[in-house]
Amino acid sequence: MGFHINQALILQLCGPDYYADGAVIERDGQVALRRQESDERFLAVVTSSKRNYEVSIWQDVDSSIQAECSCLAFYTDDYYCKHTAAALIHLSESMTASRQPARRLNEPRGKVYLSSDSDHDVVEHLLGLFQEERISRTVAAGKLRDDRDQLTVEFGCRLMPIGNGKHRIGIELKIGAGRLYVVQRIQELLERIRDGQSYPFTKLFAYNPQVHRFSSEDHAVLDKLIRMIEQEKQDENALAHAGTALRRTTDSERLLYIPPFAWNELLSALMRAAHVRISMPSDRSGGYQDYPGLTLAPEQEKAPLRFHLDLASEAEGYELSAEGLGELVVLDAYGMLFAEGIFYRVRHQQLVQLAKLNAIIYSDTRESEKMNRITIEHGQIEPFMQRVLPGLRKLGYVQVSDSIANLILYQPLQARMYLDRLRGKLLAGLEFQYGDIVLNPLEPDKPRGADRILMREQEKERDILSFMEDDRFGKTEGGYLIEGDDAEFHFLHEVVPLLEQHLAVYATSAVRLRLATDVPPPKLHITWEERTDWLHFRFQMDGISEQEIKAIVRAVEEKKPYYKLARGALLPLNTGQFDALLRVMNGVGLHHPTLFGEGTGIPIGRAMALLDTPIEHATIKLGRSLRELLDDMRHPDQLDFPIPEKLEPLLRDYQRYGYQWMKTLAHYRFGGILADEMGLGKTVQSIAYLLSVAPAIRASGQPALIAAPASLIYNWRNELERFAPELHVIVADGSKEERSDALDDIYTAKSATSHGDHTDESAAKPDIIITSYPLLRRDVEQYAKHPFHTVIFDEAQAFKNDTTQTASAVRAIKATYRFALTGTPIENRLDELWSIFRVVFPELFPSKKAFGELTRDVVAKRSKPFLLRRLKADVLKELPEKIETRISTELLPEQKKLYTAYLAKLRQDSLKHLDSGDYGRNRIRILAGITRLRQLCCHPALFVEGYNGSSAKFEQLMELVEECRNSGKRALIFSQFTEMLDIIKRELGYRGVSFFYLDGSTPAKERVDLCSRFNEGERELFLLSLKAGGTGLNLTGADTVILYDLWWNPAVEQQAADRAHRIGQKNVVQIIRLVAEGTVEDKMVELQLRKKGLIDDVLEAGNESISSLTEQDLREILSL
Repeated sequence: MGFHINQALILQLCGPDYYADGAVIERDGQVALRRQESDERFLAVVTSSKRNYEVSIWQDVDSSIQAECSCLAFYTDDYYCKHTAAALIHLSESMTASRQPARRLNEPRGKVYLSSDSDHDVVEHLLGLFQEERISRTVAAGKLRDDRDQLTVEFGCRLMPIGNGKHRIGIELKIGAGRLYVVQRIQELLERIRDGQSYPFTKLFAYNPQVHRFSSEDHAVLDKLIRMIEQEKQDENALAHAGTALRRTTDSERLLYIPPFAWNELLSALMRAAHVRISMPSDRSGGYQDYPGLTLAPEQEKAPLRFHLDLASEAEGYELSAEGLGELVVLDAYGMLFAEGIFYRVRHQQLVQLAKLNAIIYSDTRESEKMNRITIEHGQIEPFMQRVLPGLRKLGYVQVSDSIANLILYQPLQARMYLDRLRGKLLAGLEFQYGDIVLNPLEPDKPRGADRILMREQEKERDILSFMEDDRFGKTEGGYLIEGDDAEFHFLHEVVPLLEQHLAVYATSAVRLRLATDVPPPKLHITWEERTDWLHFRFQMDGISEQEIKAIVRAVEEKKPYYKLARGALLPLNTGQFDALLRVMNGVGLHHPTLFGEGTGIPIGRAMALLDTPIEHATIKLGRSLRELLDDMRHPDQLDFPIPEKLEPLLRDYQRYGYQWMKTLAHYRFGGILADEMGLGKTVQSIAYLLSVAPAIRASGQPALIAAPASLIYNWRNELERFAPELHVIVADGSKEERSDALDDIYTAKSATSHGDHTDESAAKPDIIITSYPLLRRDVEQYAKHPFHTVIFDEAQAFKNDTTQTASAVRAIKATYRFALTGTPIENRLDELWSIFRVVFPELFPSKKAFGELTRDVVAKRSKPFLLRRLKADVLKELPEKIETRISTELLPEQKKLYTAYLAKLRQDSLKHLDSGDYGRNRIRILAGITRLRQLCCHPALFVEGYNGSSAKFEQLMELVEECRNSGKRALIFSQFTEMLDIIKRELGYRGVSFFYLDGSTPAKERVDLCSRFNEGERELFLLSLKAGGTGLNLTGADTVILYDLWWNPAVEQQAADRAHRIGQKNVVQIIRLVAEGTVEDKMVELQLRKKGLIDDVLEAGNESISSLTEQDLREILSL
């Protein structure tokens, strides 16, 4: 038996959508096929969305092609799934790959070759396919002329009771040409209409799609029913596949239950059909009553339900009668009501009420002759009129007789509360009045006779009573009893103002004096003593003794809602004035002992908290000098400091602003962080400042200190010689003895000067000392002995971790003026910013723990005056464009084998470590494993001994180098692995390419010389280690930056890129990142994107998350 598979057959089996999806899967090579001789089947493994699915294909006894797939979708659709389509396409193409005669399935095992179909056969299949489609859509009215006989369809909607006064909708069909025949199996008929097949009714009549058709209106209804059963069938198959049986919801095959979700669409189609019949249960006959046609009432029209309220005819009281309630059919699940042949759209809550109302009035416990009437006693009429009657008006029409209408009293509510204090307790009485009727809402309602029906404003009464629903308020029939200071304060201060919006409050003088509302608001005077740089505070409250003022301030600190004065009155503390006071006290760290001179003072730096603290001017009074200080901090350019004459024409506008900012902070002896983006000239702004304070440095005998990474100390010396040659600068380096002698000479010279010796020794005294962080750590004791005029910390991220030796060393330096320079004040965590400010301006923020409790918004506002950050995109409009490109390369086959094997082992080990719960101990081990994966991406030879192959990224790099050379580009190549740089160096040497090389072992003096030579045009490439060459260097001679491997933090890469993209660059700079596709480097890119907004969050008002490398990061990187 031979297979016969072609495109037309696959389209017929799988449908056009699944065919298209399957073709994509097959084209991507995701199908593996083999033949199983035992049962003459083909078995295929299809890979889709990183999962494998098994497909079995065989030929049935009737020569039809059968298939089965392990996916869930296979069982929920009439067509075969996309995986089956992919397998069939693959099988078909393998058969048509050769023109040899087709083999039989029982022939010896080997490749299967079948003859391809002729074009004639293909066309015949296509004609059959679309002929079947045409037949299956015979219900459509798409032809200009259709000679088939049009059948009549009658749609019968049966409203079937299901208990509790509720119903559901079922539908039945009658079809015929003249005489109408009842459809006995409605679901089978619909399926046959869908499939273009015949359906027999009797021996004399059968539906034949080639002979019969339906009107477009009837077709629309049938189409809705077909889609409905298809949806139900999918649900049934899905439940069956999950092991859950779907309960049948119809009692007969001739009746189809309409689920609520399908009703609205079906209703609109039924309203256009010619023959529709509605059947509802009939109490008289016990059967069903029919209504021809389907009518939907307008949106706001009420159902024919009428209520009549009148005086009782046979007894005292009143009588409610209902008409039409028994004839209503409630379809709450469908959001509808049916009455007198019309459907009404009704809200669900009203449908529920109608169903319950029907059950109450027509209860089996009531006498049958009184079914439509209810007698209401005199004592029940008022609540009945208040609650029941408005609800009945929403359900139907309500008529109240004149005899009752004349008894109704409509008067507005007048509510009053009376307050008094007796024996230390607060008494509250409540009174409601309507006309001349006065009510106590806490007493049982008293009968008012039959001559009046009072219509009370129940909603307003409930609102008032709700304010008094409090466990702290005792309740009796006479009123409310409120006892205790806390309860009285809450009632008088919180509840009474709300009650006064709804009623009149009458209070005795004893109650009015209970709240201290006559006390003038508090005033806090804050002044700045410029001589000592301390803040002074004075608290004042008119009419309150100093002893009580202290107690009030303590209560404010403890956030108490009130303070009980000596005279017994309760002073509210949760007012706007006291809130402003508390904000200021917390902001500047002012506490009770300090306020009253019992503790240490507060330094001026704490006043910076007032910059972002809203101040009520009536409560907080600031001294003039303090106001001027705060204003200058908000607008540092208001103070005009002269720029050194030599540098004035060289500075750009934003650099002049940065200079003024530094001078303003120094004027008030504040520290700050100059955080301009890399390449904007933080060095020259700092030199301008140092040149401006040179006279003060010499007068004080205290030199300035510059601390920087070792790679930059000679760069600083060169820049100072270039812009400020008049300054005497020394670099404190060399051996321990040389550094010690140099420092001792400096301080000896200072001592001589202090004794009036103004000789050559004084002239030779340095203005500026430059040292590196490593040397500062070693010589910290000597540096800490003597104060400096100014200290500038370059690349201040070097002490972003406050627990390191570097951070400890820089904190030990004494200086009057302190500045930090860094393009990345935050790299991973917000507390890195705190660590830098702790060095340059420790008074700005509280302890590390308290800092961690501040919101990012508070940190941003408070640090704003002392952290100046500008971006190149904002201030250097003339700077050439920077183009960033990511080039992805796929690992070479041998490289991929090594990577896959190592990844599998690392995943296994890491999962064990992470699941053990001891993440901290195993974190370094996991990171080391990830580093190995990254090295495999760079080049397996970095740690795989004897590896003789190549690397995809390495080959890509060599191509980029050739492109740069051919196009006249000069490139910087960065890698964090010096071993990788060694491999690159060897290859460039073989190719005769000239280059410079710099890593952590390159002496500082030599680094400056290498950069200068490269910028002057010498050699084609510059190889740099990411850490050593990523900061401080000026390499504008390059116009291309290649990042061979990625780093976890994008800020580090940005620093490296900005070695070329900075002031002085005349060309467009291209930044190229090489990424190994489908590896850990892809995950690193995702992590970088999350971290990229970190600085923006605090410095540039971004909103990205702050994250270092967490356990979840590691799981994502390894896809665990």
